[in-house]
Amino acid sequence: MTQLPYLLLLLSNVLALLSVLQEKGYSVRISQKPYDTYIYIDNFMFGRHVEKQHLINFLLENNIAGPPPVLPIIGGRGVGKRTLVTHVCNDERVSSQFNFILHINGANLGQITENGNLSARTLVIEFFSDVDDNDWKKFYSHVTNLSRENKVIILTTIEKLERFGTVKPMTLNRLVYEEYRYLFKTLAFGSTDPVDHPQLIPIVEEFAELLEGRLIPANILADVLRKNLNVHFWLCKLRQVQITAKKNMTMSGAHPHKLFDQGHPAHFTGYILSPPTIITPNVPQNDLPQLRFGDLLTGHIFPPNGDFKLISWESRIPPYTSFVHTARFCLSLSQDQPESPLSGRKHRRPFS
Repeated sequence: MTQLPYLLLLLSNVLALLSVLQEKGYSVRISQKPYDTYIYIDNFMFGRHVEKQHLINFLLENNIAGPPPVLPIIGGRGVGKRTLVTHVCNDERVSSQFNFILHINGANLGQITENGNLSARTLVIEFFSDVDDNDWKKFYSHVTNLSRENKVIILTTIEKLERFGTVKPMTLNRLVYEEYRYLFKTLAFGSTDPVDHPQLIPIVEEFAELLEGRLIPANILADVLRKNLNVHFWLCKLRQVQITAKKNMTMSGAHPHKLFDQGHPAHFTGYILSPPTIITPNVPQNDLPQLRFGDLLTGHIFPPNGDFKLISWESRIPPYTSFVHTARFCLSLSQDQPESPLSGRKHRRPFS
């Protein structure tokens, strides 16, 4: 019963959004599945209704005469490009028409073309760097020769790869502030009514501004905050985020999130964190110790005085990817830090 107000609030917002979309002329189908929305709140997705419908329409439209259509989906790290595509491909309207969907790393285009092992009608290609035009032409010609009924989706952070599209590219941006603030508040309070904790509501506003619309930090922090609805605890975590942001602005001239987006490392207490690597299930890892970001933030686990893998987020929905940083201990940085769970120093009691 404690979940009821939370679920009713979520449902009312979803229905309100559907009403607005219908008024604007969008054809909206209300699914019977309980999480047929986008960004997951626990096991419910939030937002991206327009993008989802656009992608479904692209996949279900009959191909006109000519080579297969190519839709580039462009967006920054962690905005949910692969999650959106995976969710759409699991929609019963799409899965009933496309019985096999092939996911390809763009770096392997040449190998795939040479081997000729393409049998899917929908190909999802993820590019982490630019690709030579000749390599793309060979690949696209191969796909066309196999079947003109194929559909191709490109996922990338690189805007200039939209040149390979045959239809208008889809751009996934971060949520606007009002949406992001609402999402963070819902995540942080969970089934608890925020009205019962009025002192925490202004702290939500400050977190929403500091995190700049980033979904992974929102999930990490909200998961920690939800377990301890204490004003002092929330203010302490807010202060940690402020100090980290200020430290990176002073040393590198940018917010840590922007440093990661640009492929640069960021400073985090006594450690230097590499940009996150996206890891899929069953991929072998090296022997470095692995710690979860959320566990460190709670203060119950302390990092080693050495390098380790820091798992910032593990997706709870397909494709079940993880975002993993390499954390490298830096003695000069740790000596400048106040005592904290992430400083690499031994403590007599957990930080709280």
